[in-house]
Amino acid sequence: MRIERDSMGEMQVPDDAYYGASTQRAVENFPISGLRFGRRLIAALGMIKSAAAEENDARGIIPADVAKAVRTAAEEVMAGKLDDQFVLDVFQTGSGTSSNMNANEVIANRANELLGEPRGSKKVHPNDHVNAGQSSNDVIPAAIHIAAVAALREDTIPALTRLAAALDDKAAEFDHIVKTGRTHLMDATPIRLGQEFSGYAAQVRLGAQRLELALPGLEELALGGTAVGTGINTPAGFAAAAIARMAERTGYPFKEAANHFESQAAKDAAVFASGALKTVAVSMFKVANDLRWLGSGPRTAIGEISLPATQPGSSIMPGKVNPVMTESVMQVAAQVIGNDAAITWAGANGNFELNVMMPVLAHNLIESAELIASVADAFREKCVVGIKANEARAAMLLDQNISIVTALAPKVGYDKSAEIAKKAFATGKGVREVALEVTGLPAAELDRLLDLYPMTEGGIAE
Repeated sequence: MRIERDSMGEMQVPDDAYYGASTQRAVENFPISGLRFGRRLIAALGMIKSAAAEENDARGIIPADVAKAVRTAAEEVMAGKLDDQFVLDVFQTGSGTSSNMNANEVIANRANELLGEPRGSKKVHPNDHVNAGQSSNDVIPAAIHIAAVAALREDTIPALTRLAAALDDKAAEFDHIVKTGRTHLMDATPIRLGQEFSGYAAQVRLGAQRLELALPGLEELALGGTAVGTGINTPAGFAAAAIARMAERTGYPFKEAANHFESQAAKDAAVFASGALKTVAVSMFKVANDLRWLGSGPRTAIGEISLPATQPGSSIMPGKVNPVMTESVMQVAAQVIGNDAAITWAGANGNFELNVMMPVLAHNLIESAELIASVADAFREKCVVGIKANEARAAMLLDQNISIVTALAPKVGYDKSAEIAKKAFATGKGVREVALEVTGLPAAELDRLLDLYPMTEGGIAE
């Protein structure tokens, strides 16, 4: 162990640690869950510190050799080379100050090492140098936004776009198959299997578009507001210049927040993004659950499609295969919906000039974005692309569907059509056979009215 000091006094820190006294205090204070911040948030912290060091160097605020070492260390943080030094629990100080200081101390001590100084030396100071022109209160909300934008742009939206395309392919492949529609889980008028899949594709595609709508709010960064939004201890133009460097580096249109008091006290942009992710989760649950039902049986339930067999389904029933990929999607949806509830409540707890539940909000938001991306790709690769239509089964079930009588209503009226449906159900006869008995319509006209494919095109049979 080595002795390091902060404003509260001395702390023993492991010799091999790059972090210092402030981080060690938080390690001891928050042995809560074992959950740690992920790669994206750590990388965002590294990028902020690198851009800030470059701007501080340009303005002569910190010595050039210190600035260079800080930038090098911050780049190592961005690259993931020091991830094992980010040791703090997600459930910590609500401002995320502990994690900001974790980054400051790791970067400072690594920079000291690069300058030939021992860890714990204050030649590179975590506050005076690494944190110059910043506060935890603007760094952490900026890091949350940067990490969320990266997750959505790089993973979530592309994965949903790929899934929508795969569902579109199935919609085209299955467009000729007429089957029973279902409302209230009961037989309804005919629909084409391709039309069902086109609806699934549209849900997923619209979800990606909703996430796109969340990006402009996330691309506003709180950096520059420092403690309470006023920008105390930050030179004019510092944040805008640092943010411009990050925008150029990433290719994303990051900009300084229009109102720092809003961007630090409220987390509405993150709550909005979470709401969009929740909507995507709801859509994906619906799609996955529908496919699970359509493939159910396979002999004694609906069985209109076959889902790819990915693994044995039972430890006791030989040959049983379960819709495991759809169940994985449904569980992710449940997690994301739960995350949104936590994010919503975290967002509500902005008190005066600061939100005090940012760490849990950050963890859940990034987790939701990454979970949806991962499960969308797995669902596409291991389920959607391999779905087969059971045309004979769909035709057999459709042949027993009395709801096709709906097509007769414009000709014979609702009441007569209901009479035909009830008689067909009671006797086990087909709708056409009963209609021929009770309507007096010619067989050729009934054939035209009850032609199934045109029923899926809408309108009235003429």
